[in-house]
Amino acid sequence: MMRRLISFLVVVSLAVFYCGGARAGQLRDGDIIFQTSRSAQSIAIQKATHSKYSHVGIIFYRDGRPSVYEAADIVRYTLFKEWIARGEGGHYVVKRLRDSRRTLISKNVAKLRQSAAVFRGKPYDLTFEWSDDRIYCSELVWKVYDRGIGIRVGRLQKLRDFDLSDPVVKAKMKERYGNHVPLDEKVISPGEMFASDKLIVVEER
Repeated sequence: MMRRLISFLVVVSLAVFYCGGARAGQLRDGDIIFQTSRSAQSIAIQKATHSKYSHVGIIFYRDGRPSVYEAADIVRYTLFKEWIARGEGGHYVVKRLRDSRRTLISKNVAKLRQSAAVFRGKPYDLTFEWSDDRIYCSELVWKVYDRGIGIRVGRLQKLRDFDLSDPVVKAKMKERYGNHVPLDEKVISPGEMFASDKLIVVEER
C-alpha cells in the first residue's frame, strides 16, 4: 500500500512539474502582453478607450529569462515577474499573432529585436504624440511590429475618436494639454491592440 502511495505521489509531482514547465514555456519572443496598470493615468485611459487594459509590452527572452520590453518612465526591459507584479491584481493576458508559425520565425524575431533596439532609453510620452522622440507603451509595440516585420497590430485612431466625456478623462486632458487638445493626433491604444483580430490569447492569469 505504501509503495502504491509513493508511486502515486511521484506521478502527481512529475505531472505538476511538466505542466508547470509547459505553461512557462508557452511564452515566446514577440508575444504581446497586456495588463491593467496602477499608474496615475490608468483610469483615464480605461474610460477613454472603454477597455480594462491600459498598459502593454512585448516579451523577449534575455539570458534565458522572459522580460517585457516596455515604455514606462523610459523604454526598457523589465523582468517578466516584476512586470506582472506592477499590474492590478497580478492579472495579465499574453497574446500572439494568429499566424505566428509563419510570421514569428527566427529571422523575423531578429528583425523585431532590431526595430525595438532603436527606441531603448527614450523617455515616456505623456502627451501621446506620434513622434519617435518620446514613446508611450502601445505606440512602442505597434511601431516595433510595423517597422520590424510590416505587421500593424490594431487600428490607428485619432484622439477625437476616444470617449473624452468622462470627468476623469477631462481632468487628465486638461493637465496634459491645457486648452489646446490635439484632437487630430494619430494614436494607438492598448485596448485597440488587445481587440485586434490578428492576435490570439496564449496565456491569461
